[in-house]
Amino acid sequence: MAVCLAFGPAAMQPALAANAAPAKPVIVVLGDSISAEYGLPRDTGWVALMRQRLADERIDYSVANASVSGDTTSGGRARLPELLERLKPSIVIVELGANDALRGVPLSTTEDNLRTIIEQARQGHAKVVLIGMYVPPNYGPGYTQKFHGMYGSLSKQMHVPLVPFLLAGIENKPEMFQADQIHPAQQAQPALLNNVWPTLKPLLRGPSH
Repeated sequence: MAVCLAFGPAAMQPALAANAAPAKPVIVVLGDSISAEYGLPRDTGWVALMRQRLADERIDYSVANASVSGDTTSGGRARLPELLERLKPSIVIVELGANDALRGVPLSTTEDNLRTIIEQARQGHAKVVLIGMYVPPNYGPGYTQKFHGMYGSLSKQMHVPLVPFLLAGIENKPEMFQADQIHPAQQAQPALLNNVWPTLKPLLRGPSH
């Protein structure tokens, strides 16, 4: 019977004590396939690299990657309230919109959804980082510029820190993309993180000691 004692109340005490420790602040990444590691080995995407950089710099945050391949701003808007309730993030990084363009969603709808996502996050006491994107040039220069300009307008209107373009620096390098020439390859992921980091870091608490 002594073996059974290992699973009794005394054995639970360390776990309960650990659970009582202050929880790390949470960063939620609300994104689509580019943030969901589409076509990549697990834990090699830019979000996983961000988690590692936080650890390396002893900045005490946990990271929840709530990205879903194929997701639209409507999908993110629908999913966010539950994430806010469950995870209570201190920061929400929003990487959505490209799939709206691919599906022909009106720009006004995409903008309204992003605005609502920002408002929802703030109501949940989270800071927001907005990540801008471009759509392929075959959509026409007018639409392409309007789409990208939407992120800048929202950033200014709502005073939200903006990553101007997640793929900056690799967009004209085919070798940095997977065979579909849409999704960044594994070797491109550090560049994506480096595009996000300067906008994110000022929002973070300092290193833990």
